[in-house]
Amino acid sequence: MIPLSVLDLSPIAEGSSAAQSFRNSLDLARHAEQWGFNRYWLAEHHGMPGIASAATAVLISHVAAGTSHIRIGAGGVMLPNHSPLVIAEQFGTLESLYPGRIDLGLGRAPGSDQTTARALRRNLASDADEFPQDIMELMDYFSSEPRLPVRAVPGTGLDIPLWILGSSLYGAQLAAALGLPYAFASHFAPAQMMSAISIYRSTFKPSEQLKAPHVMLGFNVFAADTDEEARVLATSAQQSFVNSRTGRPSRLPPPMPDYLDRIGPQGRALLDQILSCSAIGSPDTVAEQLRAFIERTGADEVMVASNIYDHRARLHSYEIVAGLIQART
Repeated sequence: MIPLSVLDLSPIAEGSSAAQSFRNSLDLARHAEQWGFNRYWLAEHHGMPGIASAATAVLISHVAAGTSHIRIGAGGVMLPNHSPLVIAEQFGTLESLYPGRIDLGLGRAPGSDQTTARALRRNLASDADEFPQDIMELMDYFSSEPRLPVRAVPGTGLDIPLWILGSSLYGAQLAAALGLPYAFASHFAPAQMMSAISIYRSTFKPSEQLKAPHVMLGFNVFAADTDEEARVLATSAQQSFVNSRTGRPSRLPPPMPDYLDRIGPQGRALLDQILSCSAIGSPDTVAEQLRAFIERTGADEVMVASNIYDHRARLHSYEIVAGLIQART
């Protein structure tokens, strides 16, 4: 089994709060570290009622402070929302506090709707098409011999691995050109996954950071002791995706056993497309589906998202996945 990692959206469940989400995230990270997961990433989202990780660097510090050795990172920071210097200082600070443990994944989407994106106010002329230039500027801030007159303090000379995130061919091309590892958001936007992997690997140019291509793919897991229980647990994420795609974003709803029967063929088709990179079931079912996914894609690493309403059930889902890690040792 290849390395497995954790993607935590720090979900806010119905009837709960962001404060509880942060406690849950730290608890999950401590278990993930104990269970042998490779890294633990948190994602930048804004204005979404069910996701608490808006201040991503702050939450990374919270989780890193409560763990000891697992890599902690951003999957990702949406760079068009920020000045590259600010991100260099934030992650320079994180790397200085937790040396050798920080990853910086970078995306070009706003992580929000356009109204919220404007409210973030990086500046009035912020342009996602400047993403490559922003990455080059960020890389210069981390360089031991920066060319720009401005210095990132802390940041200059620090070895912070950069990743390119994407859900289209654009990110694959950029990651390959820069010689950076590539993380594809197949856990919610799988349509171009195989094409993106092919382009990335075939056009990859080695860099100081990375000599050979490295692909990490997002993958949903809803694992439980039985297939039936897992299918019920998965309905919370299914409701959340449908709510979001139909303009009704919500906190993570409790499971609804008959949900798929309620939404009809159109809703099912939407979920079949969004969640095609998923394993839902008992330990044996999940192991079989995850191995099939790895074999089909040739992934170098898989980042597991397990967006489950009840925290104890969520922990157990990751514990089942961890059993696959432990089985190979």
